[in-house]
Amino acid sequence: MADTVGADDRPLMARWCRTMFVATILTGSFLLFLVQPMVARMALPRLGGAPAVWNSAMLVYQALLLAGYAYAHWLGRVRPRAQAAIHLGVLIVAALWLPIGLIAMDLPVDALPALWVPWLLGLSIGPLFFAVSAQAPLIQRWFSAASGGGDPYALYAASNLGSFAGLIAYPLLVEPLMAIHAQSLLWSAGYVLLIVLVLACATRLPKTLASEHVVATSAPPGAKRILHWIALALVPSGMMLATSTYISTDIVAMPLLWVIPLGLYLLSFSVAFANDRWLADLLTRIAPITILLFGGVIMSGGYTERPFFSAGIALVLLFMISVALHTALYRKRPAPDRLTGFYLAMSAGGALGGVFAALVAPVVFDWTYEYPLLILAAGALVPQVYLIARLRNLWMAKGGVKWVALAAIVLIPLVVAGLRIGNPDGLLGDSQQGIAFLIVATIGFAAIGARLPYMIVLAASLVLFGGYRSLELSIEPGARVRSYFGVYTVRNEPGPDGGTRELDHGTTVHGIQLRGSPARERTPTTYYAVGSGVGQAMLAAPALYGPTARIGVVGLGTGTLSCYARPGQRWRFYEIDPAVVAIARDTGQFTYLSRCLPNPDIRMGDARIALAHDASNSLDLLALDAFSSDSVPMHLMTREAFATYGRVLAPGGLLLVHISNRFIDLEPVVAAAAREGGWTAVILRYRPSSVLVDRASASDWVALSRDPRAIAALRAKDPGWTMPTPRKGFAGWTDDYSTILPLLKGF
Repeated sequence: MADTVGADDRPLMARWCRTMFVATILTGSFLLFLVQPMVARMALPRLGGAPAVWNSAMLVYQALLLAGYAYAHWLGRVRPRAQAAIHLGVLIVAALWLPIGLIAMDLPVDALPALWVPWLLGLSIGPLFFAVSAQAPLIQRWFSAASGGGDPYALYAASNLGSFAGLIAYPLLVEPLMAIHAQSLLWSAGYVLLIVLVLACATRLPKTLASEHVVATSAPPGAKRILHWIALALVPSGMMLATSTYISTDIVAMPLLWVIPLGLYLLSFSVAFANDRWLADLLTRIAPITILLFGGVIMSGGYTERPFFSAGIALVLLFMISVALHTALYRKRPAPDRLTGFYLAMSAGGALGGVFAALVAPVVFDWTYEYPLLILAAGALVPQVYLIARLRNLWMAKGGVKWVALAAIVLIPLVVAGLRIGNPDGLLGDSQQGIAFLIVATIGFAAIGARLPYMIVLAASLVLFGGYRSLELSIEPGARVRSYFGVYTVRNEPGPDGGTRELDHGTTVHGIQLRGSPARERTPTTYYAVGSGVGQAMLAAPALYGPTARIGVVGLGTGTLSCYARPGQRWRFYEIDPAVVAIARDTGQFTYLSRCLPNPDIRMGDARIALAHDASNSLDLLALDAFSSDSVPMHLMTREAFATYGRVLAPGGLLLVHISNRFIDLEPVVAAAAREGGWTAVILRYRPSSVLVDRASASDWVALSRDPRAIAALRAKDPGWTMPTPRKGFAGWTDDYSTILPLLKGF
């Protein structure tokens, strides 16, 4: 074909060829990152929201991605046109699984996510995900062959732009505008387009292996270099997940927060692999400074009174580390004939980083210790240059000057640490921590370029400005526990009457118990105080349903609501996190259950799945307390979920829904569900006059019943119950459609 093209047409053909390959790789990456949240959204009603489900799903994605990259690497051994034929065949066979969706399979009640989730997802989307995941390395190799040795690595930047576009498109555009069925059809149409684009790219491939750019002629990488590639990919991948966990645990729990770290992680590839190198080189040069300064700041807790500013610091730190280490990967890239092996090593490193941060760390650590450990690893791997020539001469000197400087690097942080830890209220204590930070930062700048001294200062700053406080809590028995749902911290506050004990889930209070006399310890507090909506409903239960009322509560917390239990009543709790059960029932730290309901019926697992297996008319009152944190399990708020609640409740039963939330206005969701489900609904916005008496908290509870008399009984006791305010034009959530964007407060 090339022989029939005139010389004047060749630049135009080259541009067209490049555009075609870029469009193909963009489309494949867009579809790959669009399908992951889409399938997660499809699976929520069936699998629930337990972390074991999503950890298993993550392993499925990582395994399929690795398999796709390994397949692309293997495919490089055959002739280019044969590669195209094989890959088009794989794409066409995978198209038999269109339109994309979950297969019809009912899981058993006691299904283990580690076994059933991989099986379900593998059968549902495995072939499609596998075929698309091979696109990025394969199309880059084809471009090198088709262009006669053109640099394919810039296409990796385009690949990650496509991934970023798919990532943000789902929560911002696809989910708000389309139901699940329409999303499936959209993705399926995109997959057909991808097949057409791959076919167009295949027509540009040479027919033989004659090109040196197709056959692997360069020296193969050694084991040391491959391990270096894996490490450079592992740290940013783990850092991305650790940043999401750390921000939501210790700074601010905000909806859609996971999109930002993942988006920055993907954009860092686009910067690091771009043809224009100035931005990547600039950010890499200043990355050691950023790691030293921002690592210390974020470990100190940032600025607690300005959580979004602190979150911004953590995100900048993530982006700088990712750009620097991905730039190091770019600089150590092999020749194009070894490209697929390079990407296979990168994929393995990314998978290992994800496994470490998402699966290993919650089991091994009781706090987000993976975060400072990954910052340390980044400091060890990031490229460094001396800031000025005199510092280079100092650290390159062979005499005793170098060792004196190294001793100072070690001793000065130790002295500062001793002053801060031993005398926290003194000159270098918390009130004057800026002085300590300035001292450590100064010697840290002097060490940049010299790896060992720099690492000593970085480690000292991480311990000095927050690490030691975390270690203190870890050493204190029972003060902190971690599960896949987050970090739980138990705090004691002394007082003249016995003080209080508080359970925090990251930045969210999960319960407070008054300590001292038995009467104090049986007092409901926070969102569950007597004046709250759920408190009033619990007090009205004997009059409404008799002495044998059947009460259900979704969300155990510290067990506060159990102190509304009366002799003869039958209670059961639905709790998804075993760590919460241990804190409320087994450790003795909170005594609500032991004093008020010694032998509670606690059903473990996702509440919606558990309730779906309960008998009809088996509850008189159900309290849905799944929203005391700032995360929203959407599958508990859909029309189908409310139908399940209505089936389990008796005809005159009461449903109480806790909708207190700092970021999302859930009132229109419940109002729409009530209207569409035939419920009568009222809301009580409880604002206690004083939080000092029983530590009551402001709360919003919605009461729903299909019997208006139950609602009338509540309103007769307290006229503060009012009709919820619907939002004009707002459609209620369903299993097929839901979005939080129109409900975000302040937006």
